[in-house]
Amino acid sequence: MSGRLQVARLQSRLDATFARAPAPSSDLEFQADFAKYLCVLVSGFLENAVAALILDYVERRSSPEVTLFVERQLKYWTNPNTDKIVSLLFSFSTEWGHKTGSYLVDARKESLNSLVALRHQIAHGESVGTSLYQVKVYYKTVREVVAFLTDMVDPT
Repeated sequence: MSGRLQVARLQSRLDATFARAPAPSSDLEFQADFAKYLCVLVSGFLENAVAALILDYVERRSSPEVTLFVERQLKYWTNPNTDKIVSLLFSFSTEWGHKTGSYLVDARKESLNSLVALRHQIAHGESVGTSLYQVKVYYKTVREVVAFLTDMVDPT
């Protein structure tokens, strides 16, 4: 399956989860817990989408041995803040690194880095405050970033 199709499949599953989010009038504690759950899923979507795009790119252009190497290395690529994303893309193409570095600035950079930091706090059991609204804002940014990366890495 192409990277573009994998990204679409991942996004569709996450969209369905957002559709099941509690209504704003529901229990606030439940909303907060669901927001934390969605935060982890959105961060995971970003991580998996970038990995899927890179792996598909490598599969189409490299030997099975190189593909296997990249696949194994990507297993250790976690918590994709903006610096890690840019660094990974620089590993494959200087042009990709520069384009992505120029794209991931200001609000996009702050949004992605805040999302990943929040996910880290949640995963490690720290007390955090977030809302469904805020996670939806993060998800909107992540979708835009993933669309940008998809068009760059898999321009078909």
